[in-house]
Amino acid sequence: MIRFAPGMFGLLLFAFWVWAVIDVISTEKILVRNMEKNLWLLLVILVPSVGAIAWVVAGRPANAGFSPGSTAIRRPPSARGEAPRGPEDDPNWR
Repeated sequence: MIRFAPGMFGLLLFAFWVWAVIDVISTEKILVRNMEKNLWLLLVILVPSVGAIAWVVAGRPANAGFSPGSTAIRRPPSARGEAPRGPEDDPNWR
């Protein structure tokens, strides 16, 4: 069983909250779902943990990438027209 150092969970939660605040700020108004962008920002700032999780689940643009404010659509490899590849598919694999 992995034991986290004291405070590691809090540090990860703080980093997630900072990422959520930056993501709300950098996302375009027209792409935000379910509420206005200003209300999402207030929710994420005033109720940090719940607000950040709610932003990811219900406020971020659908299929947005992982970088804050990303408008690029995240698609699985099959949707890109590529077949999944393993190391044995490489011609130089021994």
